[in-house]
Amino acid sequence: MVPDPSGHSDLVNLAPARIVIADDHPLVSAALSHALREAMPDGEIWTASTLSALEATLAEHPDLDLVLLDLHMPGARGFSALILLRGQRPEIPVMVISSNEHPRTIARAQQFGAAGFLPKSAPLAGMIAAIGEVMAGGSSFPRHNAARSADDAQLASRLAQLTPQQMRVLMCLADGMLNKQIAHTLRLAENTVKVHVAAVLHKLGCPTRTHAALLVKALEAEGATPDEMQ
Repeated sequence: MVPDPSGHSDLVNLAPARIVIADDHPLVSAALSHALREAMPDGEIWTASTLSALEATLAEHPDLDLVLLDLHMPGARGFSALILLRGQRPEIPVMVISSNEHPRTIARAQQFGAAGFLPKSAPLAGMIAAIGEVMAGGSSFPRHNAARSADDAQLASRLAQLTPQQMRVLMCLADGMLNKQIAHTLRLAENTVKVHVAAVLHKLGCPTRTHAALLVKALEAEGATPDEMQ
């Protein structure tokens, strides 16, 4: 994210809106929050640093207008949070925020249902302008030459069958957790976890937990570093 040399005086004015910034980087979250408050003084801004915190904010504020989503926030793997949000709350537009500007990453964000893509290297004024385009009903993506993928379309279709809880279970499977560990993490009965695991494997057409974990690996962004994929 590039600060504007002259301050934020060149920020476009935005109509008041209710926006969540879901990013675990405090500096990014603080800079975007400040810029948005300058661009729309009457708007409301919330921040979330983990996927579970984001879900809690969505539950508490059902009438949100926009989610700004970091691709690599804790609790998510690559595009999993985007797919979860699009399935859970399809009426809320989601813009991906990422330092990974690989053309394939931008194309996949668009294919998995994002309304826009904000590179963290972009000037704040440009980010606010892009947010305004999406809030006006449009979309905003950097120019790229990556083509849409039939494999991604099939993957998104398969994952869209999962309920939010089943998606959480799938993320735990990808981390190699046993049923007892998943039950503890998600605060579920172990028998309930067994039912969810069976449903996940059936819906995804995966014969084993290992196959399901490999499917999740396909959600990781192109060019992501090991740290970014945590």
